[in-house]
Amino acid sequence: MRMVSIGILLWLLTAVCICGQNATYAFIKVDCKENIGRYNESSMLDCMVSLTQMLNDLTVTAVVWKKDDKPLLTFSKEKVNPMKGYSFAVPSWNKSLNVSLLIANTSLSNHGIYTCLVVTDRGSDNSTARLNVTATYKRPILSSPAKVTPNSIVNLTCRSEYGYPKGQLVWLVNQVVQQDIITVAQEMETGLYSLSSKLTLRLGQDPTQIQCVVFNASHSKDDEVAVMMPDSSYFEGQAKNPESGLDVATKVVAPVVVIGSLVVGLLLYLVLKSKYQNSRHGQDHHPEIDPERGGTQDNLLGSPESQETL
Repeated sequence: MRMVSIGILLWLLTAVCICGQNATYAFIKVDCKENIGRYNESSMLDCMVSLTQMLNDLTVTAVVWKKDDKPLLTFSKEKVNPMKGYSFAVPSWNKSLNVSLLIANTSLSNHGIYTCLVVTDRGSDNSTARLNVTATYKRPILSSPAKVTPNSIVNLTCRSEYGYPKGQLVWLVNQVVQQDIITVAQEMETGLYSLSSKLTLRLGQDPTQIQCVVFNASHSKDDEVAVMMPDSSYFEGQAKNPESGLDVATKVVAPVVVIGSLVVGLLLYLVLKSKYQNSRHGQDHHPEIDPERGGTQDNLLGSPESQETL
């Protein structure tokens, strides 16, 4: 409250100075520009003090930034009094005469007109600056029905959210802009907008390219999504593979058959291996084996001399 009171008092005092200065010539001029601020990013209101005549020295005694008659940043008695989130954009503003306002973490409430008043020992001046807050729309999401019939009419829906101000969705079919498509804008809890639009389309004999483009309030493209809608036969499972001539169902069944054959072969191999090991186990205990010629392992691998020969 103390900071706000100082700002209001300073504003009143400087206003009196301006009124009393009508009979004299002001040696300074405050020039401010319109600016664009990005939602959830830092924004700057560009404002410079220029001299109307060459002066050897100039002392700034007061600066007031306000919006809707509410002081946001004040300088008086060589002390800066900022509200949270506001500061001078240039630290050496009193030497460079760049009194631009820096806004941290821009929100929708920062949208609007600001006033900057500068008081010096050679005169005073004020100017206004407008900040247009924008938020970039997210990439559109395109949804379509899961099942359709040949030559049927399908309804496509496109949605894009978290943008500001109100934007527009545009449909393109095979690069041709579709006319008379309505965009519905709904305000979200954050104050941002959600856009939605519907397109009715009849499937043809050839694939169709569908594009949904989201434009911001400045008529610039924020993002887009593009899909290729197959011809109507695709949705019936009648699309043919141009390489093998098999339909979609065959392409799914073929790998299953191959995998099944491999599994059966593996099981058959394990069964035969088990029978073989059991038969060899019986031979290891056969009474006709001559102990002087070695055990079963020697009979299978052969004598050391035969192994070297091999």
